[in-house]
Amino acid sequence: MTSVAQPVILNDAAKDEKQESQIRVIFRRFRKHKMAVISLILITIIFVSSLLAPVIAPFERDAIDLSSSIRPAPPGTVDSQGRVHYLGIDHLGRDLFTRVLYAARVSMSIAILVVLISETFGAFLGALAGYYGGITDTLISRVIEFMLTIPTLPILLILSAILLRRDVVIPLPGFVNRFLSAMLLAPEREAQKVVMLVFILVLFGWLGAARLMRGMALSLSKQDFVEALRATGASDARIIFRHIIPNGIAPILVNASLALGGVIVAESALSFLGLGVQDPTPTWGNMLSTSQSYMFQNPWLPLVPGVFLVIVSIGFNFIGDGLRDALDPRLKR
Repeated sequence: MTSVAQPVILNDAAKDEKQESQIRVIFRRFRKHKMAVISLILITIIFVSSLLAPVIAPFERDAIDLSSSIRPAPPGTVDSQGRVHYLGIDHLGRDLFTRVLYAARVSMSIAILVVLISETFGAFLGALAGYYGGITDTLISRVIEFMLTIPTLPILLILSAILLRRDVVIPLPGFVNRFLSAMLLAPEREAQKVVMLVFILVLFGWLGAARLMRGMALSLSKQDFVEALRATGASDARIIFRHIIPNGIAPILVNASLALGGVIVAESALSFLGLGVQDPTPTWGNMLSTSQSYMFQNPWLPLVPGVFLVIVSIGFNFIGDGLRDALDPRLKR
């Protein structure tokens, strides 16, 4: 009597499932970091609100409320036309809610420009140093080490005092000046001061990215796929820009997210000391500076820019932690 073989049902569900893309894996890991997600939402709301400042702000940036006899005035003050100053008015009678929105636009734009330029420049130099080695690596590494020995804050203060106080400007094409003026919602003369401040902060901001990319490039340049690319006749530029930098970009992204908070604090410190962006262009730093003369009679006044400054600077640190966890290949999916 012959037995009938039963059909074997294989569980091929794992084979049928579509493999997740790397972006989806990173996004799923990032979502597990709750503080990073909350920080990203808060910073996005603040940044979008700053971009829409001309639309949602109840007053003009430099408009003065002449009807108020108390200056500074506390939050909830109502003017003669029935309009509410949600965060109060400053010592000149300007609406603080409006100025906080415009200050967020200026402060966050400075941070984004500084980080974008410095991380790009640092990644490029680091890739050159790590890929070529030899005299190129020695020269770039010695420059980095020399600049790291320089005390950053005193040099920033000296450069700011020399360049910003003497109205030194960087010659830029007219369309660039107009673009910066429109982006910052400030006159071109004030936008030029912002350009100088960006230049000063970039001067020391590229060192971390260069060191990170140099280490990645040293490791990647010894990999088999790079040797195969060289054997097939690929140019050095193609290997660096198409393979070395993209494969070593993960630590640069983490460093950039952490650097955003640091740049905002540095800009606020310079503006607070009167060596950064000057009034009437608002930043969180110069708003803190003007509030210090009235903070004992009006203790709420420094909290208006200070709360936003703390939220954004700490938020970028949390986002950096979340990105570090999401981009770490040693973590399980």
